[in-house]
Amino acid sequence: MLENFLNKISVPKFFKKKSASFLGVDLGSSSIKMVQLKQEKGVAVLETYGELSLGPYAGTEIGRATNLTNKQMSGALISLIEEARVNIAECGVSIPLSSSLIFNMEVPQVSPEQLKKIVPIEARRYIPVSISEVMLDWRIIPERDFEEPAGDSDLEDRRSGTRQANQPAENGLKNKRRDKIKIFVVAIHKNELDRYQSIVKNAQLNLNFLEIEIFSTIRSVVQQNAGTVAILDIGSGVAKLYIVEYGIVKDSHLISRGSQDISLAISRTLGITIDKAEEKKREVGLTGAEGEDKDISEIIATNLKYIFSEAEKVLRKYQTEQHKNIDRLIFTGGGSVIKGLPAFASSILKINATVADPFDKIRTPAFLDDILKEIGPEFAVAVGLALRGLEK
Repeated sequence: MLENFLNKISVPKFFKKKSASFLGVDLGSSSIKMVQLKQEKGVAVLETYGELSLGPYAGTEIGRATNLTNKQMSGALISLIEEARVNIAECGVSIPLSSSLIFNMEVPQVSPEQLKKIVPIEARRYIPVSISEVMLDWRIIPERDFEEPAGDSDLEDRRSGTRQANQPAENGLKNKRRDKIKIFVVAIHKNELDRYQSIVKNAQLNLNFLEIEIFSTIRSVVQQNAGTVAILDIGSGVAKLYIVEYGIVKDSHLISRGSQDISLAISRTLGITIDKAEEKKREVGLTGAEGEDKDISEIIATNLKYIFSEAEKVLRKYQTEQHKNIDRLIFTGGGSVIKGLPAFASSILKINATVADPFDKIRTPAFLDDILKEIGPEFAVAVGLALRGLEK
């Protein structure tokens, strides 16, 4: 099982401090984000955080997606550890959706032992490479007519992807469809696992677990009692849309446009540098009323309309096929830090839209409230990883 494998990954510890603290590390394509939390009387408390743009390491501008070597990524990670004054080695690291294959499938209702044999066999139909080249993780998806779990722990397990195939769907879940069950499957190529293990090891961190980024995001931005919500993660190179129902990923979709496309369009149109375009994108956003500011807002709106049109197709298809309404849309990722984004999205998609505030789930210094609220969407994955680490 993938989860068992990931939880066993470990390297020697190089830090002296041993405490109830944990570090979440989001290795993105355009930047690295990290959040260090500690447990204090049952409450998650922020100790430090930081972000490092990877563009300069690739000889390009800040905000651009990169494809660095393992050695370059380790070097950047070490720099951020020093800059953020991280003082622990225990960490969890995210795996991007693009490095994994996620799908749902139906299998017969069988015993847990039989399920362990059936899932790898059935999964071969969905995986384009040999099953021996990937690691698998899977869990049972509760159906609409299931009873909700009696406690929060089971829901949290399903969110973080920790339920194993040899664990029956108990704790209050009663399957009323005895013939078939739905299985949520994650497949990751072993080469990718080796890559992340190498990057973290060379940065002298102790890797406790790897986790698909969507599970980290759900943990940090979706409330436990949330019904059906959509998460739109606008990254540098691509945007990712997830539909989540009571903590379970029901659908996922990649949109081949991201925040760097907006910055490039502003740069070309106005004849300014990429770095300046990044600043303008954040400062002006969709609120520009006249002159150059209006031009910037129109450029941003044009690019966002493409992302929203692709998202709308997925949302509409899901609602039609599942006969369910999506309660709200939550924005995450660096491309979500745009003024006026929720209102603009709501006007186009006809859905209640909000920007994620993952730091709202932890205790932070009051003087950082404004800045953390502004940058929060970018740190959703890192916060989710750190929260999981504190639970272990």
